[in-house]
Amino acid sequence: MSPRAGQAAGVTGATAPSTLAFVESPVQLLNVLEWAHAAATGPAGGLTVVVLSPNDPMTRGQLRRMAQLARDEGVEVRWEEARGGASAPFHTIGGLAGVLRRADRIVIGDPFSRYVQLLLTITRARSLVVVDDGTATMEFIAQLARGERLQRWHRKGGRPGPRDLVFAPVSASARRRLTPGGTRTVEVFSAMPIDSAPDGVTVSVNSFAWTRERFGPPRVSKGADLVGTSLVETGVVDPDRYLEAVRALARTHGATRYFAHRRESAEKLHRLAVETGLQVVRPDLPLELIARRGPIGRTILSFPSTVVHTLPLALAGTEVKVAVCDIDPSWLTETASPRAQGFLSGVTGTARDVHRLTSVRHPAPAWGVSTATG
Repeated sequence: MSPRAGQAAGVTGATAPSTLAFVESPVQLLNVLEWAHAAATGPAGGLTVVVLSPNDPMTRGQLRRMAQLARDEGVEVRWEEARGGASAPFHTIGGLAGVLRRADRIVIGDPFSRYVQLLLTITRARSLVVVDDGTATMEFIAQLARGERLQRWHRKGGRPGPRDLVFAPVSASARRRLTPGGTRTVEVFSAMPIDSAPDGVTVSVNSFAWTRERFGPPRVSKGADLVGTSLVETGVVDPDRYLEAVRALARTHGATRYFAHRRESAEKLHRLAVETGLQVVRPDLPLELIARRGPIGRTILSFPSTVVHTLPLALAGTEVKVAVCDIDPSWLTETASPRAQGFLSGVTGTARDVHRLTSVRHPAPAWGVSTATG
């Protein structure tokens, strides 16, 4: 067996960490473990993961499970109640200032996070690593190459608000630190399709080798499972249109389970369960691990999201097929970013080893969905 993640990074226990990772989601922590595993033959140094805990209960639960997996791998985990009241950010940043300044390498999962951007202004590390926080990695690379301010894709197109303007100097400073130059190096460790990167940025491939070695192979059932998305919660897709599409996909492909995204609202999930008959499952770990552990359906249905890129990697060598359904333009809300349709189409179009489904249009008495190898 290959070295465990903590051993790969050379954890030294009581000594100051030479590598400090900041995560705010379960997927980020999973990808930090994948990076540490892949870097087993790279530069040695202690790895400490700092969890900047959010308030959302489901996310916190998944993070606690992931944190235990990281500890099992020999990684030191530091849990910070980073959002536990108005004074929490000041206490968190003050408590981290010392280790931030001593760290040789910083690993982050979300370069768009204001919390992370603020922490980047403190560090003196000359080596920065960005691991995936979903499809946002693709947008980060594109914005960095164009020299744009860092902004999430679903917010692009709107006018900056007062908070954006106040935070602009911090965001600009973070972007400069995420730009390689002189002795400063930047690596992007990603499962996303990144064909080109800004000059000086090193792109390393995340193949989910750690996940495949630690879990599975899964027991595969004959049916289909459907993966949820938070596009309704982010204001991109109309909730009624989304519900109709889920119902149509479930009927067409015989899906029985719906794996909820951690950001989906309880109200939407309750309505979905009542009106579609699907069993709503709230995973306690990232879906890549849930699917790898099994049982899982022979077909996994998804809308454009990170999993259309990551699940084929995590499930490599199994008979599970991933199918992605396009978002029809008519599903978008009036307030959706002008870039929404193009970005979501790009997520689908660049996915490898998936079947591509035509979008479900409304109204439609016959819910025909064709498949084609994508």
